[in-house]
Amino acid sequence: MSTTSLRYCLVQHEPVTSLDAFEHELAALVAEHPGVQLFVFPEMHVCGGEADGALAGLTHFIEPLDGPRDQRFRAAAQRHGIWLIPGSVYEAAPGPDIQDAAAATLHSGEATAFNTVSAYSPSGERVASYRKVFPWQPYEQSTPGSEFTVFQLGEFGRVGLSICYDIWFPEHARQLAWLGADLLVNVVRTGTNDREQELVLCQATAIANQLSVLSVNAASPGSRGQSIAVDAEGRPRVRAVDASPQELVDTIDLADSRRVRRTGTAGVNRVWEQLDHSPIALPMYRGGVIQPSPIARDA
Repeated sequence: MSTTSLRYCLVQHEPVTSLDAFEHELAALVAEHPGVQLFVFPEMHVCGGEADGALAGLTHFIEPLDGPRDQRFRAAAQRHGIWLIPGSVYEAAPGPDIQDAAAATLHSGEATAFNTVSAYSPSGERVASYRKVFPWQPYEQSTPGSEFTVFQLGEFGRVGLSICYDIWFPEHARQLAWLGADLLVNVVRTGTNDREQELVLCQATAIANQLSVLSVNAASPGSRGQSIAVDAEGRPRVRAVDASPQELVDTIDLADSRRVRRTGTAGVNRVWEQLDHSPIALPMYRGGVIQPSPIARDA
């Protein structure tokens, strides 16, 4: 097996309400799926059953990024020797007193927390974190992030992080691909009727950006499930046909995206080669320009 081939598990489960429950769940999954190197959980997986994006009543889930919850995630990844993306969490916006500030700001109707997803290495290091740039407005009350995150997942390749509604904005995935992502991981908690459209977006994102896409949604009754993995040419590899709790286990070669960018989708379309020729002006972005990528695509 290639050193860039990654064995992963998309965990389409219902949310849990405690870290103890999460640790028990993860231990059972590791035992059930030996050889899996990366476990990915849905958006807000450890933040209980409410999925409407409202922060009221959820202040007990809001913590600083490096708080006790983060330490538990680090320890879990190290204990099992796995790469871990435990779904997103509510990250406290900087402030002197998290709970008091959260309560006061909620009362005033302003957002107080980021919707943040992190990745942890087998050594227990938090190697990346990303704050959701496109909250599902007007329903989701979290504060938008402002940066895009791509990180090196060991020897396998580069991974870009995405949360739910981000997938609806092509600029988001394009930015991750421009930063060299071989794989886009989209953690989701969709309980509305648009999951069917999201599945199309996952394939379109893979095709347009020539990268693989993992999209893991929560299970019923609160969410619509239908998690999916798509290769760098837009072909579904594995998918859940319904919303029942289940795991999708598969192996994907992260070098595949580099091959597709070099030889072309379906052997003909080398979109990144064209984008890298010279800057392309985009008037809709008020003078913004697509610049040639700083990432070597023949690596």
